[in-house]
Amino acid sequence: MIDWLRDPADPVVALAHGDLPLVIRRHPRAKRMTLRLSLDGQSAQVTLPRWGATREAVRFAQARADWLEAQRAKRPAAREPEPGGTVDFRGKTLTIDWFETHPRRVHLREGVVALGGPQEGMSARLKRWMQGEARALFADDVDFYASRAGIAAPQFALSNARRRWGSCSSNGTLRLNWRLVQAPDAVRRSVVAHETAHRVHFDHSPQFHALLGELFEGDLVQAEAWLKAHGPQLFASFG
Repeated sequence: MIDWLRDPADPVVALAHGDLPLVIRRHPRAKRMTLRLSLDGQSAQVTLPRWGATREAVRFAQARADWLEAQRAKRPAAREPEPGGTVDFRGKTLTIDWFETHPRRVHLREGVVALGGPQEGMSARLKRWMQGEARALFADDVDFYASRAGIAAPQFALSNARRRWGSCSSNGTLRLNWRLVQAPDAVRRSVVAHETAHRVHFDHSPQFHALLGELFEGDLVQAEAWLKAHGPQLFASFG
Protein backbone atom coordinates (compact mmCIF):
# COMPACT_ATOMS: atom_id res chain seq x y z
CA MET A 1 0.00 0.00 0.00
CA ILE A 2 1.23 3.50 -0.82
CA ASP A 3 1.58 5.81 2.16
CA TRP A 4 0.82 9.52 1.61
CA LEU A 5 2.05 11.87 4.36
CA ARG A 6 2.17 15.60 4.92
CA ASP A 7 4.82 16.67 7.40
CA PRO A 8 3.43 18.76 10.29
CA ALA A 9 5.98 21.47 9.47
CA ASP A 10 4.50 21.86 5.98
CA PRO A 11 7.82 21.69 4.09
CA VAL A 12 8.38 24.05 1.18
CA VAL A 13 10.92 24.73 -1.54
CA ALA A 14 12.12 28.33 -1.83
CA LEU A 15 11.74 29.52 -5.43
CA ALA A 16 12.39 32.91 -7.01
CA HIS A 17 8.71 33.89 -6.89
CA GLY A 18 7.85 32.44 -3.49
CA ASP A 19 7.67 29.19 -1.59
CA LEU A 20 6.34 26.06 -3.27
CA PRO A 21 4.58 23.52 -1.00
CA LEU A 22 6.35 20.19 -0.87
CA VAL A 23 4.50 16.89 -0.52
CA ILE A 24 6.44 13.99 0.97
CA ARG A 25 5.45 10.59 -0.39
CA ARG A 26 6.92 7.48 1.22
CA HIS A 27 6.76 4.32 -0.85
CA PRO A 28 7.80 0.88 0.43
CA ARG A 29 9.43 -0.07 -2.89
CA ALA A 30 11.24 3.22 -3.55
CA LYS A 31 15.02 2.78 -3.77
CA ARG A 32 15.92 6.44 -4.22
CA MET A 33 14.39 9.90 -4.05
CA THR A 34 12.55 11.32 -7.05
CA LEU A 35 11.01 14.76 -7.60
CA ARG A 36 8.10 15.91 -9.72
CA LEU A 37 5.93 18.97 -10.07
CA SER A 38 2.17 18.63 -9.62
CA LEU A 39 0.00 18.87 -12.72
CA ASP A 40 -1.28 22.30 -11.73
CA GLY A 41 2.20 23.55 -10.83
CA GLN A 42 1.08 24.50 -7.31
CA SER A 43 3.17 21.96 -5.38
CA ALA A 44 6.09 19.59 -5.77
CA GLN A 45 6.37 16.00 -4.61
CA VAL A 46 9.32 13.98 -3.40
CA THR A 47 8.97 10.20 -3.36
CA LEU A 48 11.43 8.47 -1.06
CA PRO A 49 11.94 5.11 0.66
CA ARG A 50 9.79 4.57 3.74
CA TRP A 51 12.80 5.05 6.00
CA GLY A 52 13.81 8.36 4.34
CA ALA A 53 14.01 11.54 6.42
CA THR A 54 11.88 14.57 5.62
CA ARG A 55 14.83 16.94 5.98
CA GLU A 56 16.72 14.97 3.32
CA ALA A 57 13.72 15.20 0.99
CA VAL A 58 13.55 18.97 1.47
CA ARG A 59 17.28 19.36 0.73
CA PHE A 60 16.89 17.14 -2.33
CA ALA A 61 14.07 19.30 -3.69
CA GLN A 62 15.77 22.59 -2.82
CA ALA A 63 18.89 21.56 -4.73
CA ARG A 64 16.67 21.23 -7.80
CA ALA A 65 14.91 24.58 -7.44
CA ASP A 66 16.04 25.73 -10.90
CA TRP A 67 14.52 22.63 -12.47
CA LEU A 68 11.23 23.24 -10.65
CA GLU A 69 11.18 26.85 -11.86
CA ALA A 70 11.71 25.70 -15.44
CA GLN A 71 8.94 23.10 -15.18
CA ARG A 72 6.51 25.64 -13.71
CA ALA A 73 7.19 27.96 -16.64
CA LYS A 74 5.98 25.23 -19.00
CA ARG A 75 2.63 24.80 -17.24
CA PRO A 76 -0.38 26.42 -18.96
CA ALA A 77 -1.56 29.60 -17.23
CA ALA A 78 -4.73 29.21 -15.18
CA ARG A 79 -7.81 30.71 -16.80
CA GLU A 80 -11.48 31.04 -15.98
CA PRO A 81 -14.10 30.35 -18.67
CA GLU A 82 -15.55 33.53 -20.17
CA PRO A 83 -18.33 34.37 -22.63
CA GLY A 84 -17.24 33.64 -26.18
CA GLY A 85 -14.34 31.58 -24.91
CA THR A 86 -13.95 27.82 -25.00
CA VAL A 87 -14.03 24.87 -22.64
CA ASP A 88 -13.04 21.24 -23.23
CA PHE A 89 -15.66 18.55 -22.74
CA ARG A 90 -15.21 14.85 -23.53
CA GLY A 91 -12.28 15.59 -25.81
CA LYS A 92 -14.00 18.33 -27.80
CA THR A 93 -13.56 22.09 -27.59
CA LEU A 94 -16.89 23.85 -27.04
CA THR A 95 -17.64 27.54 -27.50
CA ILE A 96 -19.28 29.19 -24.50
CA ASP A 97 -22.50 30.87 -25.57
CA TRP A 98 -23.44 33.00 -22.57
CA PHE A 99 -26.11 35.67 -22.52
CA GLU A 100 -27.78 36.90 -19.38
CA THR A 101 -31.30 36.26 -20.71
CA HIS A 102 -30.51 32.67 -21.74
CA PRO A 103 -31.92 30.01 -19.39
CA ARG A 104 -29.60 29.59 -16.41
CA ARG A 105 -29.49 25.84 -16.91
CA VAL A 106 -26.57 24.70 -19.07
CA HIS A 107 -27.59 23.43 -22.49
CA LEU A 108 -25.28 21.45 -24.74
CA ARG A 109 -25.59 21.51 -28.52
CA GLU A 110 -23.23 20.80 -31.40
CA GLY A 111 -19.94 22.56 -30.64
CA VAL A 112 -21.55 24.93 -28.13
CA VAL A 113 -22.36 25.03 -24.43
CA ALA A 114 -25.04 27.65 -23.71
CA LEU A 115 -26.13 29.15 -20.40
CA GLY A 116 -27.50 32.38 -18.93
CA GLY A 117 -27.88 34.12 -15.60
CA PRO A 118 -25.49 36.66 -14.04
CA GLN A 119 -22.07 36.66 -15.64
CA GLU A 120 -20.25 36.68 -12.30
CA GLY A 121 -21.64 33.20 -11.55
CA MET A 122 -21.19 31.77 -15.03
CA SER A 123 -17.93 29.93 -14.36
CA ALA A 124 -19.24 28.35 -11.17
CA ARG A 125 -22.45 27.19 -12.88
CA LEU A 126 -20.49 25.74 -15.77
CA LYS A 127 -18.17 23.93 -13.37
CA ARG A 128 -21.10 22.43 -11.43
CA TRP A 129 -22.62 21.24 -14.70
CA MET A 130 -19.37 19.58 -15.73
CA GLN A 131 -19.06 17.89 -12.36
CA GLY A 132 -22.60 16.57 -12.70
CA GLU A 133 -21.79 15.21 -16.14
CA ALA A 134 -18.61 13.64 -14.76
CA ARG A 135 -20.55 11.92 -11.99
CA ALA A 136 -23.04 10.40 -14.45
CA LEU A 137 -20.30 9.21 -16.81
CA PHE A 138 -18.24 7.75 -13.97
CA ALA A 139 -21.29 5.86 -12.67
CA ASP A 140 -21.69 4.14 -16.03
CA ASP A 141 -17.95 3.49 -16.31
CA VAL A 142 -17.70 1.96 -12.84
CA ASP A 143 -20.69 -0.30 -13.46
CA PHE A 144 -19.21 -1.43 -16.77
CA TYR A 145 -15.74 -2.32 -15.47
CA ALA A 146 -17.00 -3.85 -12.22
CA SER A 147 -19.22 -6.15 -14.27
CA ARG A 148 -16.24 -7.12 -16.43
CA ALA A 149 -14.19 -7.83 -13.32
CA GLY A 150 -16.98 -9.90 -11.81
CA ILE A 151 -17.32 -7.74 -8.71
CA ALA A 152 -20.01 -5.53 -7.23
CA ALA A 153 -19.80 -1.93 -8.42
CA PRO A 154 -17.75 -0.02 -5.82
CA GLN A 155 -18.74 3.30 -4.32
CA PHE A 156 -17.03 6.33 -5.86
CA ALA A 157 -16.67 10.03 -5.15
CA LEU A 158 -15.55 12.96 -7.25
CA SER A 159 -12.06 14.22 -6.54
CA ASN A 160 -10.50 17.63 -7.07
CA ALA A 161 -6.98 16.32 -6.45
CA ARG A 162 -4.09 18.26 -7.94
CA ARG A 163 -1.70 15.33 -8.31
CA ARG A 164 -3.78 12.24 -9.03
CA TRP A 165 -6.41 11.26 -11.56
CA GLY A 166 -7.84 8.52 -9.41
CA SER A 167 -7.31 6.41 -6.32
CA CYS A 168 -8.74 3.37 -4.56
CA SER A 169 -8.89 3.46 -0.76
CA SER A 170 -8.36 0.49 1.53
CA ASN A 171 -12.13 0.32 2.07
CA GLY A 172 -12.71 0.00 -1.68
CA THR A 173 -14.05 3.47 -2.44
CA LEU A 174 -12.82 4.98 -5.69
CA ARG A 175 -11.98 8.67 -5.98
CA LEU A 176 -12.09 9.96 -9.57
CA ASN A 177 -10.93 13.39 -10.66
CA TRP A 178 -13.88 15.32 -12.13
CA ARG A 179 -11.56 17.14 -14.57
CA LEU A 180 -11.31 13.92 -16.56
CA VAL A 181 -14.69 14.85 -18.07
CA GLN A 182 -12.70 17.28 -20.22
CA ALA A 183 -10.60 14.45 -21.69
CA PRO A 184 -11.58 12.07 -24.49
CA ASP A 185 -13.85 9.28 -23.31
CA ALA A 186 -11.19 6.60 -23.74
CA VAL A 187 -8.78 8.51 -21.51
CA ARG A 188 -11.37 8.97 -18.74
CA ARG A 189 -12.40 5.34 -18.97
CA SER A 190 -8.80 4.14 -18.75
CA VAL A 191 -8.51 5.76 -15.32
CA VAL A 192 -11.77 4.20 -14.13
CA ALA A 193 -10.64 0.79 -15.39
CA HIS A 194 -7.33 1.24 -13.57
CA GLU A 195 -8.95 2.07 -10.24
CA THR A 196 -11.58 -0.67 -10.61
CA ALA A 197 -8.79 -3.20 -11.16
CA HIS A 198 -7.39 -2.12 -7.78
CA ARG A 199 -10.55 -3.52 -6.18
CA VAL A 200 -9.19 -6.94 -7.14
CA HIS A 201 -5.44 -6.35 -6.86
CA PHE A 202 -4.48 -3.56 -4.44
CA ASP A 203 -1.02 -3.17 -5.96
CA HIS A 204 0.70 -2.81 -9.32
CA SER A 205 1.66 -6.45 -9.64
CA PRO A 206 1.75 -8.39 -12.92
CA GLN A 207 -1.66 -9.78 -11.96
CA PHE A 208 -3.02 -6.24 -11.67
CA HIS A 209 -1.70 -5.21 -15.08
CA ALA A 210 -3.02 -8.41 -16.65
CA LEU A 211 -6.49 -7.72 -15.27
CA LEU A 212 -6.36 -4.08 -16.37
CA GLY A 213 -5.50 -5.22 -19.87
CA GLU A 214 -8.55 -7.48 -19.83
CA LEU A 215 -10.88 -4.80 -18.47
CA PHE A 216 -9.98 -1.83 -20.65
CA GLU A 217 -11.16 -2.07 -24.22
CA GLY A 218 -8.88 0.66 -25.56
CA ASP A 219 -5.18 1.41 -25.90
CA LEU A 220 -3.73 1.96 -22.42
CA VAL A 221 -0.40 3.26 -23.70
CA GLN A 222 -2.16 5.81 -25.87
CA ALA A 223 -4.43 6.93 -23.02
CA GLU A 224 -1.50 7.35 -20.65
CA ALA A 225 0.43 9.30 -23.28
CA TRP A 226 -2.54 11.65 -23.76
CA LEU A 227 -2.73 12.37 -20.03
CA LYS A 228 1.00 12.99 -19.84
CA ALA A 229 0.88 15.40 -22.76
CA HIS A 230 -2.42 17.18 -22.05
CA GLY A 231 -3.10 16.61 -18.36
CA PRO A 232 -1.72 19.98 -17.20
CA GLN A 233 -4.13 21.76 -19.56
CA LEU A 234 -7.10 20.20 -17.75
CA PHE A 235 -6.02 22.01 -14.61
CA ALA A 236 -5.68 25.36 -16.35
CA SER A 237 -9.44 25.69 -16.84
CA PHE A 238 -11.50 26.93 -13.91
CA GLY A 239 -8.40 28.33 -12.19
